[in-house]
Amino acid sequence: MMSTINTQTVDPTLLNTMNGNKGAKNSVQEAQDRFMTLLVTQMKNQDPLNPLDNAQVTSQLAQLSTVTGIDKLNETMNSMSASFQSSQNLQSASMIGHGVVIPGSSVELKDGKSILGFDLPSSADKIQVLIKDASGTVVKTLTPSAMTGGFNSMTWDGKTDAGTNAANGNYTFEVSATAADQKLKVTPYAFGLVSSVAFGSQGTTLSILNMGDVAMADVKQVF
Repeated sequence: MMSTINTQTVDPTLLNTMNGNKGAKNSVQEAQDRFMTLLVTQMKNQDPLNPLDNAQVTSQLAQLSTVTGIDKLNETMNSMSASFQSSQNLQSASMIGHGVVIPGSSVELKDGKSILGFDLPSSADKIQVLIKDASGTVVKTLTPSAMTGGFNSMTWDGKTDAGTNAANGNYTFEVSATAADQKLKVTPYAFGLVSSVAFGSQGTTLSILNMGDVAMADVKQVF
């Protein structure tokens, strides 16, 4: 009687090859060659009293098709990722010298001009903005009129609550808002100038003048 071979599963070594072990040949082609060699060997040496049925052949072909498909999908995704990264790098490089809106509570005053922003979850009927100097002292309190939900921006002319002109430099601000006496969660945003761009394994990083580094994904708006 001919010797028998287990026909219930595919050779584990074959699966390991299909799952990523790289040889001299293309991994997908090598997996297909080994699979077909194994299948032909199984059919030649099958037990006549217990032959390999169609279900077993179909199952093993399905395994090969699935693993091969995953391998090709991974190659496609890697190619798309590389293309996307290259496109993002080119786009971010063109941002040098442009202004951006990023999460933060810094505001720069220069010759009586400054701009700050914040995001409201919904419309607010009462808003208060406190502008503070480096020591944390409030130099100006702004009380703008009601604003709608979403991103809002406003300017500060550099005038202090005492009526004097604040010195040029960096300040911080805090925003509080309410709607029908209910406190709203406010997200502050800063305006800055992109001075340089860095590309790394963690993605693209923008260096913002006088503010530090931020991730490209954190940029809310470019102007």
